[in-house]
Amino acid sequence: MGESEIAVAEGVVLPQPRPDVVGGVVLNAEGRAFVQLRGPDRRLFPNTWDIVSGHVEDGETPVEALAREVAEETGWRLRRIVRNLGSYHWQDNDGVDQVSAYFLIEVEGDLSRPALEWDKHPRYAWAGAEDLDMVLENCAPDDTVVRDVVARALPVHWQEGGSTEQNNTSG
Repeated sequence: MGESEIAVAEGVVLPQPRPDVVGGVVLNAEGRAFVQLRGPDRRLFPNTWDIVSGHVEDGETPVEALAREVAEETGWRLRRIVRNLGSYHWQDNDGVDQVSAYFLIEVEGDLSRPALEWDKHPRYAWAGAEDLDMVLENCAPDDTVVRDVVARALPVHWQEGGSTEQNNTSG
């Protein structure tokens, strides 16, 4: 999918310079956020909850990377970037500084049947405000980024009258 086919809501600013990692929070019709458990053999953040995310590859824009990650990790198609949820600086396992940028996104596809990469993400859940402690399971005490990003996204559904409802179609 070309970047020009993905809508970016008015007022959404894409980070500059290009982030190393992009991630997107998908909300369902009930305003709950899609999270997936990283497998125990993952090099970074094993056995922790995550949102759809991944590294921006050489030659990719952040939007192209996000569309690719959404397709690879869920089988859904990125339709729209709704809101910028912030950027975070962190160090990977090798001590290399990284910047991650997170967005609230809308997707097309059957939200009840994500096509997970089961070897990388053996479980998924739809998390609401009451599940934010679950999202912290197995995280280092100071690693609250995923929980913070999900918490920032959850109220948007209700503030906008459910307008972040996804196109829940098969295919």
